[in-house]
Amino acid sequence: MRLGVLDVGSNTIHLQVVDAHLGAPPIPNSSHKSIIRLTEYLDEAGAITQIGIDRITESILTNMANAAHLNIDELLAFATSAIREAENSDAVIAHVNKECGIDLQVLSGDEEARFTFLAARRWLGWSSGDLLVLDIGGGSLEIARGPDEDPAFKTSIQLGAGRLTRKFLKGDPYSAKSLKSLEEYLEEEISPLADSLASYEKDIASGTSKTFRTLAKISQNLYPKFGQHLTLNALNEMVPELQSLDLESRKKLSAISAERAPQIVAGAMVARQLMKTLSLREVQICPWALREGIVLHRLDWIER
Repeated sequence: MRLGVLDVGSNTIHLQVVDAHLGAPPIPNSSHKSIIRLTEYLDEAGAITQIGIDRITESILTNMANAAHLNIDELLAFATSAIREAENSDAVIAHVNKECGIDLQVLSGDEEARFTFLAARRWLGWSSGDLLVLDIGGGSLEIARGPDEDPAFKTSIQLGAGRLTRKFLKGDPYSAKSLKSLEEYLEEEISPLADSLASYEKDIASGTSKTFRTLAKISQNLYPKFGQHLTLNALNEMVPELQSLDLESRKKLSAISAERAPQIVAGAMVARQLMKTLSLREVQICPWALREGIVLHRLDWIER
């Protein structure tokens, strides 16, 4: 069957079309994406403005029109942190569903973590054993861990790269004061995870999401001595370098897309603090993430 997976995220609205069959991996057919950065459309009360709602609606309609010729059998539409945390979340969802004729559902943070973990487990297999999965999104950070397909531990924290950039980082390049403020905040917010994950005995985790993929590419390009995976040693060299660059200089780095350049500093700082707190030496990149987890979950439900 042909599924459309509509991901209304904090940075992008992404419609991915996949061909999916029971007992087989989902095969990407086409991808339709709009850059939106929803955190830029929040008012002082934390509600998405009318301009933001219109941008969401227009982007969804455009992506769906671009994929209309593909004859999608079923659309799986979900929204994540930016809409989930908005003060007017219910109103935004109602408006979008009415105007676009879809059934957009808001995922909880725990659901995000669980579906992402499922995707990583299927990709990496049972031989990976006790698995720790990290995902840095635009609005939130998801962490899940366990030996099975359903994680024994899962959590979602409002430590997304876009959210933190908007809240803390000022200037271009970012000022030393704002960087220090974010560093102290991350240390305080992430430190409780050391107790929650104290029994995790490995020094390697799996990373999903564009942020981790971008950081791994930067490491491979600029710090090849650290290998193909993302290491704490690489981040210790990378973070100060990224912090020293202005936006245009970050955009010129081959591994960073224009859409990712504004928030990669915050993303790198989150990744480094996570690895320090959890005593991780290395994060290995898993290409499957939330969208694949949604498809796999749907196929599992059909099979039942």
